[in-house]
Amino acid sequence: MKLASFISKTALLAVLVISGTTLIGFSDSVAATLSDDEAADLTFQREEEKLARDVYLTLYAQWGAVIFSNIAASEQKHTDTMLKMLIKYKLPDPALSEEGAFTNPSLQTKYDELVVYGRRSYMDGLYVGATIEEIDMIDIQHALDRTKRLDLRTAYQNLLEGSKNHLRAFVAALAAQGIVYEPQYISQELYDAILGS
Repeated sequence: MKLASFISKTALLAVLVISGTTLIGFSDSVAATLSDDEAADLTFQREEEKLARDVYLTLYAQWGAVIFSNIAASEQKHTDTMLKMLIKYKLPDPALSEEGAFTNPSLQTKYDELVVYGRRSYMDGLYVGATIEEIDMIDIQHALDRTKRLDLRTAYQNLLEGSKNHLRAFVAALAAQGIVYEPQYISQELYDAILGS
């Protein structure tokens, strides 16, 4: 009976440690640290999700189309999820509080270019939205491919599904304007699968 009780407690402890749950009396040192690639990907994803949100907020202010405000709200949830992961793994948050400002120079450049293009017309704004979601999917898949951690994979998978939904929304909005969107970054096969699902 005592052995069974000990085994049960040991098994429970193993499950809690694997799932990332901290028990009273156990230090956070049981949580493994991220590899350099995992840390870099997580840091990048935090700002890339902010980029999407900031672009959509800017385009909503420009065009007043609810599609931009709705998807910006979703992107806020995504960037919040990435912040939770950064906090969990004790990594610094690269995201600046100012809208349209980024620590990563390449993301700053991308934001500036996308906003200029998206302000040209409402249809260009929708095109920018679809472009962002395509690029996001590629970057998220790259991060997925470089980690086996269940918590990160779950978070990235949720982001990936969100980007698919957003792409569908932008493509449908373009279609309503008489424009047939063609994928620029993802394969035609993947694009067709996303739109058909």
